[in-house]
Amino acid sequence: MTMLQSRAYAILSALLEKHTGQTLLANRHWRIDMALKPLMRENSIPDLDTLIALIEIDADPKLTNACVEAMINNETCFFRDQANFALLTGPVLDMLREHRMGTKKLRIWSAACSTGQEPYSLAMSFSENAEKWRGWNIQIIATDVSASALSQARAGRYSQFEIQRGLPVMQMLRYFEQNGEDWIAKEHLRRAVTFSEHNMLQSAPHFGKFDAILCRNMLMYLGEQKRTEVLDAIATRIADDGLLMLGAAETVIGQTQHFKASQEFRGFYEPITRAVAQHMSAQRIFG
Repeated sequence: MTMLQSRAYAILSALLEKHTGQTLLANRHWRIDMALKPLMRENSIPDLDTLIALIEIDADPKLTNACVEAMINNETCFFRDQANFALLTGPVLDMLREHRMGTKKLRIWSAACSTGQEPYSLAMSFSENAEKWRGWNIQIIATDVSASALSQARAGRYSQFEIQRGLPVMQMLRYFEQNGEDWIAKEHLRRAVTFSEHNMLQSAPHFGKFDAILCRNMLMYLGEQKRTEVLDAIATRIADDGLLMLGAAETVIGQTQHFKASQEFRGFYEPITRAVAQHMSAQRIFG
């Protein structure tokens, strides 16, 4: 890598981290090149050096935002990490259902939802078990920092490649309609999810409390301090007996004082306040 390339990637990395908290890893430079090339062609920008010069003087804020959008990792698929997702939609939701029988209200936050496959997978799971959840008020809130990803998510429009990733054929036909070469989520599925633009590094007091929060495969792209900031922010939005779901390669260990690993559900984390309360209760009972 030349000195000019190193400088360009350093500027792009700083730009991405400033706007999203994500760190541009060295092994992702090739992906950034691919992501920016269409943007450069569209704006008649001859090379990376020219693009960097325009970013540095903030010649066009829309161009700068477009660069950030292009660099965000929007990798996702339906029913991602099937074993963990089955644990969520089975035993975890069964536990929360038991705890919420008094109100029959359930709120789930799909954070960093990208193009929407995760929250739509949740909505389909509830629909597949409609009798169990009849009479319940279920809210699925999905957020992401990328406006373009959210635009696709709200439209529920997916290419043939995207629709086939993780989605069984029967569910594809039940919940989506073909439109040309794409597939579009049926209206009842789109109505089941509320999408909102949100940066995980910012507070969200208006969101209220959630019974389950999914923040999968997002922390891995953040620096250590930013991971702590995100987890601490999530802690303010989760119910005392709620559960946090992270990606298979992610953990709260050494990242925050507000969560601990769930003893019951592998890959899930519970608020420390809950764990402390249980410990204190056990101490009172058993002396």
